[in-house]
Amino acid sequence: MVKSYLRYEPAASFGVIVSVDSNIAYDGSGKHILAPELENVSVWHVRQGTCLKTLSPSLASRGPALAVTAIAASSSSLMASGYADGSIRIWDCEKGTCETTLNGHKGAVTALRFNKLGSLLASGSKDNDVILWDVVGEAGLFRLRGHRDQVTDLVFLDSDKKLVSSSKDKFLRLWDIETQHCVQIISGHHSEIWSIDTDLQERYLVTGSADPVLRFYTVKHDLMDGQSVSEDNATNTVDNGDASIQKKWEVLKLFGEIQRQNKDRVATVRFNKSGSLLACQVAGKTVDIFRVLDEAESKRKAKRRINRKKEKKSSTGVAEVAENGVANHGAGEEGNNPTVTVPDVFKLLQTIRASKKICSIAFCPITPKSSLATLALSLNNNLLETYSVDSSSTTRNIAIELQGHRSDVRSVTLSSDNTLLMSTSHSAVKIWNPSTGSCLRTIDSGYGLCGLFIPGNKYAVIGTKGGTLEIIDVRSGTCVEVVKAHGGSVQSIAATLDGSGFVTGSTDHDVKFWEYQIAQKPGQDSKHVTVSHVRDMKMNDDVLVVAVSPDGKHIAVALLDCTIKVFFMDSLKFFLTLYGHKLPVLCMDISSDGDLIVTGSADKNLKIWGLDFGDCHKSLFAHADSVMAVQFVHNTHYMFSVGKDRLVKYWDVDKFELLLTLEGHHAEVWCLSISNRGDFLVTGSHDRSIRRWDRTEEPFFIEEEKEKRLEEMFESDLDNALENRYAPKEELPEEGAVALAGKRTQETLTATDSIMEALDIAEAELKRIAAHEEEKARANVAEFRPNLLMLGLSPSDYILRALSNVHTNDLEQTLLALPFSDALKLLSYLKDWSSNPDKVELVCRVATVLLRLHHNQLVATAAARPVLTLLKDILHERVKECKDTLGFNLAAMDHLKQLMNLKSDSLFRDATTKLLEIRARQSKRVEARAETKGEKRKKKKQKKSTDGHVWS
Repeated sequence: MVKSYLRYEPAASFGVIVSVDSNIAYDGSGKHILAPELENVSVWHVRQGTCLKTLSPSLASRGPALAVTAIAASSSSLMASGYADGSIRIWDCEKGTCETTLNGHKGAVTALRFNKLGSLLASGSKDNDVILWDVVGEAGLFRLRGHRDQVTDLVFLDSDKKLVSSSKDKFLRLWDIETQHCVQIISGHHSEIWSIDTDLQERYLVTGSADPVLRFYTVKHDLMDGQSVSEDNATNTVDNGDASIQKKWEVLKLFGEIQRQNKDRVATVRFNKSGSLLACQVAGKTVDIFRVLDEAESKRKAKRRINRKKEKKSSTGVAEVAENGVANHGAGEEGNNPTVTVPDVFKLLQTIRASKKICSIAFCPITPKSSLATLALSLNNNLLETYSVDSSSTTRNIAIELQGHRSDVRSVTLSSDNTLLMSTSHSAVKIWNPSTGSCLRTIDSGYGLCGLFIPGNKYAVIGTKGGTLEIIDVRSGTCVEVVKAHGGSVQSIAATLDGSGFVTGSTDHDVKFWEYQIAQKPGQDSKHVTVSHVRDMKMNDDVLVVAVSPDGKHIAVALLDCTIKVFFMDSLKFFLTLYGHKLPVLCMDISSDGDLIVTGSADKNLKIWGLDFGDCHKSLFAHADSVMAVQFVHNTHYMFSVGKDRLVKYWDVDKFELLLTLEGHHAEVWCLSISNRGDFLVTGSHDRSIRRWDRTEEPFFIEEEKEKRLEEMFESDLDNALENRYAPKEELPEEGAVALAGKRTQETLTATDSIMEALDIAEAELKRIAAHEEEKARANVAEFRPNLLMLGLSPSDYILRALSNVHTNDLEQTLLALPFSDALKLLSYLKDWSSNPDKVELVCRVATVLLRLHHNQLVATAAARPVLTLLKDILHERVKECKDTLGFNLAAMDHLKQLMNLKSDSLFRDATTKLLEIRARQSKRVEARAETKGEKRKKKKQKKSTDGHVWS
């Protein structure tokens, strides 16, 4: 009989506040921060500091865990998240549901940007492409090619008619969305461009790179009549034809540069919602905040600058008479209409300095009453902070930090009743509820490498890198005592059988035995647990791991010299030495019956030994990197191992077989702990997450899992198939090109197969119906029985059902893989489907795609001409009917609007424009207050100076 096992599946992930691979963003309301949490997106309430919901892709759609690499929020409740495999998901933040998944990129998504209305989404990727998506239609519009390196940022311009993309290839590209072409390429940067942004009025576009300057460009807008808003281009007419054409397409013009104070490269540049502030975040600990002056203020500043120059010249008196005449003439012109430079518009307000390296920044879209703006920072130590930006200073408002560790999770330990989980890191110990993932206690400590719950689960012991043992009171969340235990770091702690003490191993070559005692501090009534040193063993090398057998007979010690020495527990006499590992043993465990010991090493191998004679039963190549932790499931010979290759593996030690591979962590997995009943396990990682894996009631078999792993290998190599591997690489034109937005995936191939199968079943059914009609005309026959596979649908409706199940974004790639014979059959059904008003759009898309793909064959095929002639008349008529319906509805809405205007005294206004006006008023009030405060300060200073003169 074939043995079956119970499957383990990912259940929960906690401990991560914000991961470093992606940016953060505010939602449209400004109350919530959208933060990347490895493969999920967390929605944090800013004021409460709590996580309201977690947007996580379903296991069926996700496959292996892929990190979020980019986040963008629209003005509505929609949010887009890009992933490491190139997929993009559109979420509804209010509902917490995934609206659609868009597949198009072949590399990780690096940039996302919504247009102002939220109807279009632009995405850039490591595959050097830019794709424009229709958010409403849930489909890709087109792919823009031309960049030679990964796209780093995107921004919409000119009422969403143009798109600017920046790249690591040191170029800016301006794309015309209507013509789908690159109309301007901007050079001048000497290093990679990392970020770009424009203000609300689209006056200036700023770029940040590794250069020591910030570059600013003026934006030329086109009016409805085709004339330019920019006066410079209107006056400077050029007679040469080529030059005039170049001027026409020159939308971005270099305005100037600002010297940066920091030498690190620019990571992000962002304007706030009103465009009054500009934040420049470098790849370090600082953010520079610039004040953006309006046109009148900047002209006044330019005049003052010119006047200061004139005063300086007149005071020196160096200039000659002729030169003075020329200078005065130029100054007069400048005085009437001074030339505004970049420093006249952008003034450095202040610099925010964070405690750790900043990963990303985001301005709150709502301007607070008490300050100029609110800025959120995500730090690389798993921390979120918000700052209030004032005209004179910045203050830190909120720091979201308690829900996670600041660094790697180095050890996880479950209590005896599995209700508490203790995790250690470089500066804190945290107590968690493993079932809910909530943090119960946070205790400051040293660098904890290992931990142990004392029987009763009221106290815990932590072994630190400094060689101390810290005794933690779990209930009060305090450290009650620190014992200097070893001269080196405490690498391992193992409890004894009777529960009266524990054993520690250290890099100072010592193995020490400890016992619990009750102590009372002088002057205090309360008693607490302490430990006392009982005996020790001296080793000849650093001790990396100690393990006590569950029967209490043996103690195993792993040393730095790659050996494992086994001693008798009672007498500490030498019993066995286990040789075989080529690199030091980093972890080991002994089975509940005391028969087997398993060791994991930096040589990537697991070795299973018998404790009776010390013979090696089997050596398994377990992980692609060092094995960091192993543990047996209680009362079984099943075992879990974790390694630096980010995987958790489940083994049957008796059969020496790999049962399951659990994927989920995004970095090295350091530690592991299994519950007493084996119903769940907990792992801690370098990605700062703690993950719980639950045992389900679903059985599985070893052979099935092996087949599944082989299938996954073949599917992962789908893009590298033989026909693609040796295909000629297409040359990308320098001026940019356009291509299809989607990409071939397993879903598109499956959808193609389902359409072909539906066509075959429908064709067979039509033949059966025709044969039955002939027999019915000749003689009386039995009643016709339809095919059960067609679910009671007609052949035409059955094919339509299969076609409607294809995702909108995958339709082009699905039809691309359809053979010409099946495409011809599909065209013949379009006439019937066009009578359904709900399917007119789908029918038009299918007809357009098939015509574009198979144009030459359709023209040469005589049987296709009647179908195409029929479709030409029908589709135009159906589309016109849909347009008329939409026009009728719009006219009705306009009529309702007029009726509302007549009934009410106030004019009907769009809520969004009204909101923008209110925000603009608020920003002006804030600026006016700042100016009045500045004037008051000046008056006070003048008064003080005059008072001083009077007293003197």
